[in-house]
Amino acid sequence: MAETAARPVSSDAILDRLLSLHPKIIDLTLDRVWRLLSDMGDPQESLPPVIHVAGTNGKGSVAAMLRAGLKGAGMSAHTYTSPHLARFHERIRVAGNLISETALAALLEECEQANDGAPITFFEITTVAALVAFARAPADYTLLEVGLGGRLDATNVVAQPRLTVITPVSIDHQQYLGETLAEIAGEKAGILKPGVPCIVGPQEDEGLAAIEARAEALGAPLFVHGQDWMVRREHGRLVYEDMKGLLDLDPPVLPGAHQVENAGVAIAALRALGFNETACRTALARAEWPARMQRLTTGPLAERLPDGAVLWLDGGHNAAAGKALAELLEEMPEAETWLIAGMLDTKAAEDYLRPLARQAAGLAAVTIPDTQAAIPAEDLAERARSVGITAEAAEDVTEALDRVLARAGKRPLRILICGSLYLAGAVLRENG
Repeated sequence: MAETAARPVSSDAILDRLLSLHPKIIDLTLDRVWRLLSDMGDPQESLPPVIHVAGTNGKGSVAAMLRAGLKGAGMSAHTYTSPHLARFHERIRVAGNLISETALAALLEECEQANDGAPITFFEITTVAALVAFARAPADYTLLEVGLGGRLDATNVVAQPRLTVITPVSIDHQQYLGETLAEIAGEKAGILKPGVPCIVGPQEDEGLAAIEARAEALGAPLFVHGQDWMVRREHGRLVYEDMKGLLDLDPPVLPGAHQVENAGVAIAALRALGFNETACRTALARAEWPARMQRLTTGPLAERLPDGAVLWLDGGHNAAAGKALAELLEEMPEAETWLIAGMLDTKAAEDYLRPLARQAAGLAAVTIPDTQAAIPAEDLAERARSVGITAEAAEDVTEALDRVLARAGKRPLRILICGSLYLAGAVLRENG
């Protein structure tokens, strides 16, 4: 009787195993990363030119615009981002393409075997796997998005990147990065390297001072928003200016006033790399970044909507994101706006929800499924009420949607699922 071939181990099964290698999800140090990188042949030394992106808000959008701009210029780029939404594979793009299941499973197993059961966090070992993939495949550039902070982030292992980028810094992850804006910005500025230029997005004075101090100590040239480059909306256009001249461009396809600033960061980076206006136009026109004010028009949730109702999804989750979302809602056509929200207990939920109180007719709170740090729905509803939003708890997003539809009175009706990328990922998986 012929033997049955062993079924390949899935990447999901390996990822589940990797979660058990360290008791903490986040434990900021580079010691474990350096050890495994050495065992894997130091892939960080063989990467195509690296663009390293840190910041609190906008770094994912900026990375998406950079990826689109590089592609528009005929360049290929490896890209590493986090977290993923529907599938882990989204984190790793090899020369522009999502990593295949076969390649991912093989890489994860290789890194797992090299690690040999030693303590290492999930993010650290999967970051090493991404760097190995990038070192083994040709590309013109490597885009690395910082996971958390910068100085001790697992991506901060490249000695001489081509360019660094710091998007707007705000208060977030205080338990890991520090209580003050200066402390947090100092951690983000940990990606700066001697002689390597850094594009700096709009910053509060306190944060900018910390970045400038780090840059001066290292001899890293800065190109700062408001000093070396400017961006603004003008008569429905995006106008960008720096020492090289002025660009008059179509606004970014990603919605929201905050995306104008993100677009300015991406343009400044592309121009620092020597790319022309075509790359900048393409960066704005073709950037794709799911769960950033993404309208859901298909799937089981969208099919429950009556005429005159629209459903949106956004993964922003901190105070700055709440403010940006509130500003975007003010710019959108008038509609009765209801929120379906789920958040993590690592976030200041009240600070996120407070700017939205003016627009929200009400809120249905949910507990993010299969997420250890999720705020219980009843707790989140109470926090929403504390900032002036009428709120109640629901079992899940489907029940929350039904409750909103039962209570909403007016048409047009806008329903926004918001508060966490983890909730956004769950919605995208369940909604197909």
